[in-house]
Amino acid sequence: GYAQHGHCREAVQFVEKMQLEGVKLNCVTFTVVLSACSHAGLVDEGQHYFDSMNQGHGITPTVEHYACMVDILGRAGCLEEAEDLITKMPFQPTSVVWMAFLGACRVHGHADHLAKHVVECVLGLEPQNTSAFVLLSNVYAAAGRW
Repeated sequence: GYAQHGHCREAVQFVEKMQLEGVKLNCVTFTVVLSACSHAGLVDEGQHYFDSMNQGHGITPTVEHYACMVDILGRAGCLEEAEDLITKMPFQPTSVVWMAFLGACRVHGHADHLAKHVVECVLGLEPQNTSAFVLLSNVYAAAGRW
């Protein structure tokens, strides 16, 4: 509940405490801590937890974990790293992954071909996803390109 109520650093600290007490982390725990890292802007911590899933805990990251990492990197303005992560995912990215990336394009003012490409990827997966058009219009509006 910490991360859902704006207490992101407390959520990360709680997970650290769990580890110190020997609690085995699972997929859900990693989703929560990655989400908390995203909302708190904790890029290095998020990357650490993501990397430790497979290496230290024997958990293969799911598409939800990748979406969280894309969100972490995107919110921090690391769009190249986020795009690189998407292209290196061991499975096809979902519209959730692309929408996280599109949100980052909007926040960081990338109204170039990148945002348009992302919308095309979303619509290729979900042709009825009108929120992609809304985000794209917000990207263009922020750039003064009505």
